[in-house]
Amino acid sequence: MTMHDEVKMPRPVITADECKSCGRCVAACPRKCLRLTERLNSRGVRPVEYAGMGCTGCAICFYTCPEPYAIEIEKP
Repeated sequence: MTMHDEVKMPRPVITADECKSCGRCVAACPRKCLRLTERLNSRGVRPVEYAGMGCTGCAICFYTCPEPYAIEIEKP
């Protein structure tokens, strides 16, 4: 592996229009790598977004979310 190879890490993929901004995933994340955005989704609420680093792929956010299609965990 060279310096130019990108190390793939797990990350949450949030479907913004499925999020209802309950904040359960933000509160549950042990690494605190999720946050509410400033923009509104099509439902008129602030969806959750991944901060861009820190995810370990534990999927606590996925299991805590009440919306079945709002979060999925992308694993390398």
